[in-house]
Amino acid sequence: MFTGIIEELGTVKDIIKRQGIAVFQVKADRVLEDIQIGGSIAVNGVCLTIIERNRDYLGFEVMAETMKSTNLGQAKVSHKVNLERALKVGQRLSGHFVTGHVDCIGLVRKRTHRAGNLCFEIAVSQEFMKYVLAKGSIAVDGISLTIAGKRANLFTVNIIPHTFANTTLGFKGPSEKVNIEFDILAKRANAG
Repeated sequence: MFTGIIEELGTVKDIIKRQGIAVFQVKADRVLEDIQIGGSIAVNGVCLTIIERNRDYLGFEVMAETMKSTNLGQAKVSHKVNLERALKVGQRLSGHFVTGHVDCIGLVRKRTHRAGNLCFEIAVSQEFMKYVLAKGSIAVDGISLTIAGKRANLFTVNIIPHTFANTTLGFKGPSEKVNIEFDILAKRANAG
């Protein structure tokens, strides 16, 4: 379980592909503290198991299905990724509950400035719009955000300067893919 509060931007150091699995090595700093092999880290909102820990990077095995159904499939060496360690019991929950199980890939349609903040308009398949609730929570590349509005198969989120400077959203523009995880409470309320 995660909160969607990104702890740092990591850098993809290497991607080693072998029979149905890709091993991602990600340079990190802050998230290396208090973690161990077998633990979980959210990488762009995808819950991955640590299989390797070095003094300046972490290694993760990523299955072919995860590569296909998330934007990790488009990752390349030197790309930046959002990193967050798993939530500890008793820790503050500053964002919202994020499981690290991506529901779909969204497509950035527009990136504009509005009232000093960056505004993203993101398209998702119509079947998922029942989980998009105005003023509700959503995780975009693992970042806990509030939905500002919705129409047709699009939703908008506003990004404060801090989030822009400290997450991958600072690098995203139109036609880029983002991992989407809808709020677990919205999914439960709209199940069936």
